Amino acid sequence: MFSSKSSRESGSFPEDKKILVAYFSHSGNTQVIAHQINKNMGGDIFEIQSVQHYPVDYNSVVEVARQELRSGYMPALRSKIDNFNQYDIIFIGYPCWWSTFPAPVKTFFSENDSSGKIIIPFCTHEGSGLGRSVSDLKNLCPKAKVLDGLAIRGSYVKMAQNDIMMWLRRLGMTR
Repeated sequence: MFSSKSSRESGSFPEDKKILVAYFSHSGNTQVIAHQINKNMGGDIFEIQSVQHYPVDYNSVVEVARQELRSGYMPALRSKIDNFNQYDIIFIGYPCWWSTFPAPVKTFFSENDSSGKIIIPFCTHEGSGLGRSVSDLKNLCPKAKVLDGLAIRGSYVKMAQNDIMMWLRRLGMTR
């Protein structure tokens, strides 16, 4: 585990790096975590939104997510991030659906070159943890460095500040 002091001394502390916290949130849980990370790390924040809305009903959204995963579907996004190239560190958040990230996250990285970036995943879940999403991100972004992720149970997001801070410290990412 890194302490803030040892991270700074070892050079892993990203004081001069431009940070983006990008997230896709269906129920609002991932958005809560994204804003907590942004509050601690600073940088810019960007919500990934698909043009088509997902169903509100849990069983319906789970079925849509399964169909998208099986087909490799990449939905159109409502907006694009300006100057993605300026960012060095990308925190990427999502609900873990079918043990991986939702299709809009796949579209986001397909539309933005992650080469040379540091990608730090975080997810909300209802029992699956990160699933295989970290390895899927490594496959989707092979020229990026993907760090250890954080998984927070959806019902715990409003009380997760300490977990987030400990994770950021472990990564040497506290300011």
